Formats: sequence, C-alpha cells, structure tokens
Amino acid sequence: MKLSIAYDNEAKKGFISGWGFSCFIATGDDSVLFDTGWDGCVLLQNLKAFGISPKDVDKVVLSHQHWDHMGGLTALLNANHDLEVYVPVSFSKRLKDEISTRARLVEVIGRQDICHNIYTTGELGKDVKEQSMLLDSSSGLYVVTGCAHPGLTEIMGVASQFGKVVGIIGGLHGTTEYNLLADLDLIACCHCTAHKEEIRKRFPDAHMEIEAGSILEL
Repeated sequence: MKLSIAYDNEAKKGFISGWGFSCFIATGDDSVLFDTGWDGCVLLQNLKAFGISPKDVDKVVLSHQHWDHMGGLTALLNANHDLEVYVPVSFSKRLKDEISTRARLVEVIGRQDICHNIYTTGELGKDVKEQSMLLDSSSGLYVVTGCAHPGLTEIMGVASQFGKVVGIIGGLHGTTEYNLLADLDLIACCHCTAHKEEIRKRFPDAHMEIEAGSILEL
C-alpha cells in the first residue's frame, strides 16, 4: 500500500499546509481517502501535487464530525460524482441526508470492510464518536487515526482483535498512553498530536515525521 499525506498542519515544499488531516491510500486495486481536511481547495491542490485526480478516489472514509476532518468533502464531491462515503452512524441526520444526495452513503456501526485489506474499526468513543481505519499488510496491521478522540486503549484494543498492530499513522490528540506505542515499528503521528516531541524522544527508532506531501509505503 502507498499512503500519501494530502492534508496536515505542516507541509513539504510544493504542498499547502492547513489545520486538519487527510490521507490517500492506494492498494493497486482500490483507492481510499481517509478524511478531507477543512479546506477543499487545499485538499485538491495537494492531491494534484501528488499527481492524484479527484476521480482517482473510489471511496472516502470520514473519521468524525469535526470541520477539520470533513470540510473538504464538498469540493471533492463536486469534482467526483461517483463516490462512496463511509461515516459513523452518529453523524447528524441532516449531514447524512446532504451527503446521500451527492454520493453513496454508508453508515458505519461496527467493524466493516472498506475494500480488500482495508477496514474500519467501527464507531468508537463516548463524547466524540470516531472511527479509525485498519490497513492489513504482510507485516501486520497499521492503524490510521483522525484525532484518536476515543483514546488509544479503545482503538488499539479493537484493532488488536484482528491481528498484530505494528504501526499507527495520524493524529493522536493529547494521548499519554505511551505504553501502547512501545512495541510498534512505525509511529507517524501528526496533525493534532499534542505530545509529538515526547513521542519522538521515547521512540526514536519507530517515530517518523510526516506532513502534507509525505509518502509512506507499507
């Protein structure tokens, strides 16, 4: 799998930064965009900088109903009229109704396949409902998070039911559950991660700096 970070607070030369997160995952057979950042113009420009057209996106997975993770959806829907959009079932009815007029809406409750070797944890959390994605590789599972609002204990607990977790990518918010990161081969935290420097110091071998424009191959 090839992951292209299409939206983040920081950006490489030739890409635009913005508060939010988006990651484009290509498997060779399918392509999934996880979250859309908040500014659709920035999202589309960054995808273009990768050489990715909006029409290259087959499916969109939205982690949670916060503007910095779903604001770019409208621009994407305007550019691609043949999308499947996966949202936690707790999304507001009005928002789900709006999305369903422009795309095929899939409401997520529990663990569900997105495509071959990519699936969602299902809706997790109490105060902020959120889903994470699981990428199944030959070396183990990689977790892709939006903000990890439900906490790593819940996210990693669910993920580990489906295999050995070897890496995590995305926003980790204010987590201090460092013990859950100790045995990972890859920790590529970005966006809202409050303690990124502490994570880097604790896990220098596993930590990887990522920003808009970064590419990871699993």
